Amino acid sequence: MAAVNLGSDAASAPARGRKPAPAASAPCALGAIVPGATPAAQGGPAHVTEPVAYDAILLAGFGGPEGQDDVIPFLRNVTSGRGIPDERLEEVAHHYRHFGGTSPINQQNRELKAALEAELANRGIDLPVYWGNRNWDPYLNDALAEAKAAGHTKLIAIATSAYSSYSSCRQYREDFADALADTGLGDEVQIDKVRQFFDHPGFVAPFVEGVRDGLAGLEASGELNRTTEIEVLFATHSIPSTDAAKSGPAERGFGEGGAYAAQHRAVAEVVMAKAGAADVPWQLVYQSRSGPPSMPWLEPDINDAIEELPAAGRKAVVIVPLGFVSDHMEVLWDLDNEALETAEQQGLAAVRVPTPGTHPAYVAGLVDLVLERVNGTPVAERPAETELGPWYDVCRPGCCENVRLGFRPALAGIAP
Repeated sequence: MAAVNLGSDAASAPARGRKPAPAASAPCALGAIVPGATPAAQGGPAHVTEPVAYDAILLAGFGGPEGQDDVIPFLRNVTSGRGIPDERLEEVAHHYRHFGGTSPINQQNRELKAALEAELANRGIDLPVYWGNRNWDPYLNDALAEAKAAGHTKLIAIATSAYSSYSSCRQYREDFADALADTGLGDEVQIDKVRQFFDHPGFVAPFVEGVRDGLAGLEASGELNRTTEIEVLFATHSIPSTDAAKSGPAERGFGEGGAYAAQHRAVAEVVMAKAGAADVPWQLVYQSRSGPPSMPWLEPDINDAIEELPAAGRKAVVIVPLGFVSDHMEVLWDLDNEALETAEQQGLAAVRVPTPGTHPAYVAGLVDLVLERVNGTPVAERPAETELGPWYDVCRPGCCENVRLGFRPALAGIAP
């Protein structure tokens, strides 16, 4: 790897915001059971069918560094509360350093924000979009302050994560509560959130297109038998097995891996069927695990799965980043670098299909999700590609518990 300059120029560096501290509590209206919500959602209905006159959209991202000086402060934010020293953080910073200290995720969210604004304008919908991140500038508290300064106090949030788990849903809801507490706007600003959209047609369609195109590209030579020599691997971020077991509402049983794994499996089946590939072997695999080796995480790891393909007679693999909405670092490094390298080492032809990004179907689908809440769309009229959906507008009690830390104050769900 080329040498990098880790120095800084404080005089020219732009002012940065800061990640809010954990909230001690979340604002809750008298008689409400959902903190920080609009009146339509305060009573905790699974699906809100009362129209709500939202005046802005909050696009909530994960955040990422945009220079070498940002990498360690960003990782401190991501690991806040775990007591991890900077020396250890530097050990896991190599993939950011490899790309000049820049994650593509912020630019991707700028592009998504612009695409949402264009789609809203094309439909004649007057809803401004405010963008804030959980772990880097611009932060969620900055976005809330900006919205309030413009007179917008009734927000509908879109989290850039499609599935149910602590890290992909509840942690966003906790950070909404943190941002309200930090800004002191709990009595003035209300935040609801669109449902997790893992099986919304707008999210599924880009993957269907990608699998169809990926298979067609591999089959173009006429030398591969799709039913015996090609395998499709649906990849998503691994999480601790104990967290996976707690994903989704406690009153529903989802089997091994909880709602998180069940949602991915269900969507993968739909993608294969819609791509006309029901005869092609596939499996759900995981990537990007961290933590001590003694802690069980969801498996199999994608690289282990790839290494086993030749013994099964496979000659090619299609990698589908099913768990991700855009080509951020886990896709560029863990898939485009490590997984494709593993495939090459095994003598496999390989293709990685695109994430939704700013695909027109995905962008339109996100706007449709907002309109479900604006219009109070009846549940029977809401599209869902699996039997698991349409997912809840208001997260259920005990949903997606953080096994290590328990429940913190959170919005858009019934406490705890």
